[in-house]
Amino acid sequence: MNAKSALSTDTTALIQRTPVLAGEDVAAKRREIANWFNATFERYESLFETLENETGFYRKSIPLRHPLIFYYGHTATFFINKMLLTGLIKTRVDAKIESMFAVGVDEMSWDDLDERHYDWPSVSRVRDYRQAVKKLVNKVIASAPLKLPIDWQNPWWAILMGIEHEQIHLETSSVLIRQQQLDYVRKQAQWRPFTQTGQAPENQLLPVTGGTVKLGKAFDDPVYGWDNEYGDHQVEVADFQASQFLVSNQEFLEFIEAGGYEHVEYWTEEGNQWRRFAKATHPTFWVADTSGWQLRLMTEVVPMRWDWPAEVNYHEAKAFCHWQAEKTGKTVRLPTEDEWYRLYDFAKVAELDGHPAEANIHLDYAASSCPVNLFQHGDFYDVIGNVWQWTETPIYPFDGFKVHPIYDDFTTPTYDGQHNLIKGGSWISCGNESRGSARYAFRRHFFQHAGFRYVVSDAPVNVVDSHYETDKMLSEYAEFHYGETYFEVPNFQKTLMEYAIKAMADKPKHKALDLGCAVGRGSFELAREFDAVTGIDFSARLINLGVQLQQRGVIRYTIIDEGELVQYREQHLASFGLSEFADKVSFMQGDACNLKKTYQGYDLIVAANLIDRLYDPALFLQSIHERLNQGGLLVLASPYTWLEAHTEKTKWLGGFKKDGESFTTLDGLHYILDEHFARIAEPQSIPFVIRETSHKFQHTLSEVTIWERKR
Repeated sequence: MNAKSALSTDTTALIQRTPVLAGEDVAAKRREIANWFNATFERYESLFETLENETGFYRKSIPLRHPLIFYYGHTATFFINKMLLTGLIKTRVDAKIESMFAVGVDEMSWDDLDERHYDWPSVSRVRDYRQAVKKLVNKVIASAPLKLPIDWQNPWWAILMGIEHEQIHLETSSVLIRQQQLDYVRKQAQWRPFTQTGQAPENQLLPVTGGTVKLGKAFDDPVYGWDNEYGDHQVEVADFQASQFLVSNQEFLEFIEAGGYEHVEYWTEEGNQWRRFAKATHPTFWVADTSGWQLRLMTEVVPMRWDWPAEVNYHEAKAFCHWQAEKTGKTVRLPTEDEWYRLYDFAKVAELDGHPAEANIHLDYAASSCPVNLFQHGDFYDVIGNVWQWTETPIYPFDGFKVHPIYDDFTTPTYDGQHNLIKGGSWISCGNESRGSARYAFRRHFFQHAGFRYVVSDAPVNVVDSHYETDKMLSEYAEFHYGETYFEVPNFQKTLMEYAIKAMADKPKHKALDLGCAVGRGSFELAREFDAVTGIDFSARLINLGVQLQQRGVIRYTIIDEGELVQYREQHLASFGLSEFADKVSFMQGDACNLKKTYQGYDLIVAANLIDRLYDPALFLQSIHERLNQGGLLVLASPYTWLEAHTEKTKWLGGFKKDGESFTTLDGLHYILDEHFARIAEPQSIPFVIRETSHKFQHTLSEVTIWERKR
């Protein structure tokens, strides 16, 4: 079948590819971006012409989403809000609309029904607003200062972001129109579907040779990308087999007729919850009719296209794979993101440069999916295009991921283990969505123009932790140990441990104990010099972050900017030169006042900012010599901030009057430690800064004393 002769009328006139953002000719780049913006804006307008009447704008297509009037106005308000952030404009167009249409795009759960009432403006008012925004953006493109290349820091990134954002909603809105009641939609010449159909091909497994997959855009890449595409990721993918075709409606019918929707064992726990909630017995776009199955397209219902891809959510695709595995005895599952990229390379798929594409993508042919055996890529079909393909991989950040400052909630809310990546794009995926580097993820119950292919592999599915720690205390500790330097005060843990190691001089450096290790920076620093380090803290929650760094090499957390606003941080053990020492550290939960007998034989014990947080510091100090080898060192650091919230006043080591004279904490230390220790250096003050918000910091001096156990 000749795909390029599939339509009698060429539909590619408005379908511009994503432009390169570098170059020397500023005037030409203005024209190119203006053409890209206007083509996208007008195509989005034309999509809403498929609504038959105004009722279609206000009646919800599905209970979980806003009505289509929201999405009609949303993309225009996005331009205004982002251009204000970058200073390209100074005033709003319509503050009320820009507030109402700003947020509320994605439901957070399949049973999260939003029953709030919205006083939506009229369609004509929103249409007029969109035209006002279009005029303003064109004015900005024509007159705003422009320096090439356009990168993240360039104010023009807001315009590119707005265009690509509208490309995304071109697709998501088309799905909602496809779910709208037929009475409220109408056919449009610009949005006519494929008509080709025939017998579905017999699917078969073909081998894919394993190899290295390297992902991640450089921050100076000359083509627009969303924040989750940047960074570094490299992995070796084992050999596997993949289905030659996407799963067709015909192939999926076998699953239905085998009772696939009734057999709970084929479904995950989450999948069964969704299946019961939705009362699902077949794919959502299948329509049961007395004459047999029919298929809902965007604006019409047609007889079932058995050779077109089955369009399902993740739960349905996963259940099909479980059924297929039981039927064949093979380890059938969905591909991982890494396996999809290996297939992409193996099939020698290229970025879209020509018109039309060698795939059903970018609206180059028609407004629907098409037969699964129409577009060939090597020995496979539809490696890209036709419909998105579900993967086993919940989205996660690459190493070096950064949040774009003017859209900090584009990706980070999806780093929750509940949004799985879809790959390859669909017939309506334009701009960034059509590129190989694109990384889009949706909740597993979600419907896009998405289907799947399956693979057979014994390789385990590696789910990368993508969690951002949001607990205020944990985040402050993480920033204190691994974050930025504030007011030119060096990192406290590193400075303290270097001071302790220097004091050891030629003493043995076999074992060290870091008491009150918190999130572990000091323990890792000690491991540079010691054969083995034990990090102990009373809080398992704090230790867990250290363990994450040790096992995964990375932690992610948020820190408060102001109020409810946060900034995102990612820290890698390798960036501190500590990865090679991580295996020397053992993190344990423990009470410094009641340590197990096994913790002994140390050459160095460090207790950093600990003694004034203990419920009985004297009890701790009276027995600590038993943990230390003769000649070993005890290093104590503390700001001596005695508080009854931590330590009963009767158990403070100092900071009070005794026998009418001032009794300092240093006096108290000598009183307890002199029996077994000799202080070998004058007390030293090491400063540290704890960041609370972008505008509030605590600057503290911690007094450090070094004590040698007497021989």
